[in-house]
Amino acid sequence: MSQHSHHSHDHHDHSHHDHADCDHSHHDHAEHHAHHGHSHHGHHHGHHHGLPSQQGRAFVIAILLNMGFVLVEFGYGFFANSTALMADAGHNLSDVLGLVLAWAAAILAKRTASNRYTYGLRSSSILAALGNSMLLLVACGAIAWEALLRFSQPPVVAGFTVSLVALVGIAVNGVSAWLFMKGSEHDLNIRAAYLHMAADAAVSLGVAVAGVVIVFTGWYWLDPLASLVIVLVILVSTWGLLRDSVQLALHAVPPSVEVKAVEDYLLKLEGVADIHDLHIWGMSTTESALSVHLVMPAGYPGDAFMDGVVDTLKQRFGVHHSTLQMEQGTTQHSCALHS
Repeated sequence: MSQHSHHSHDHHDHSHHDHADCDHSHHDHAEHHAHHGHSHHGHHHGHHHGLPSQQGRAFVIAILLNMGFVLVEFGYGFFANSTALMADAGHNLSDVLGLVLAWAAAILAKRTASNRYTYGLRSSSILAALGNSMLLLVACGAIAWEALLRFSQPPVVAGFTVSLVALVGIAVNGVSAWLFMKGSEHDLNIRAAYLHMAADAAVSLGVAVAGVVIVFTGWYWLDPLASLVIVLVILVSTWGLLRDSVQLALHAVPPSVEVKAVEDYLLKLEGVADIHDLHIWGMSTTESALSVHLVMPAGYPGDAFMDGVVDTLKQRFGVHHSTLQMEQGTTQHSCALHS
């Protein structure tokens, strides 16, 4: 997609002046691109990536807390003969793996661009969000299968032990969710971690309630039922994450960017007769990119004009990396992707 938009023809002698992302490859224009270069590289080290230590700390604490809890929960689940506890421990283990995935992606996303990976490794955060949601679905299948098998012959469950361990789970998962709450608003990768922890806290609450009821009633079938409720809660919270991460992986327009509004803005620019080849896609779970051809019969309007457009796209529409190509409309062009 972006490859197509970077192709310019010889008679478009000014088109490369407009490439906000191309200053690294055109050394002869280095000085000319001072503004673009500053905003582009400043973004690498600033926007959304200025939280590494705080975010890193959140990941370390959450991973250690959850890993410790998985071991305790599985041990007590085995001891108390509770599928709900062992299922929740298995699910928590998948969450630990998910947290490791999300953390690795957050680190990779900060890697600077290279000749081979010209956008850096930003997209790894999309892969992590996708992997995370798929991991959860696999965990759901395993929990549901075990629970259904136990319905036919519910085992005797130590309800008090189940409730006690589940209460610890509420505390562990609650603290973990709180650690990721701040970053979850703008980053799908962090939202994945936050959703896992929040869902786990809700699940632990369900297990605790089931344990208390079992103590007073002896309804041992409540244990596998609690497991199935757990699965339902996880599926509901995972579906949106899976949908969003698949869309980003397929280079869909990020939900935060409204294509029609961007089109209207570009078409109303002074000197712009038409636009074509407009592509907007997510580069990572926090950043988006855009490429477009502007048809300007009067010719190149100057760097200040182009800088202003790039800046507005960033500030108003949340598009962090814009590539603008100018044409005078003297030849016919059609987007190869639409033909």
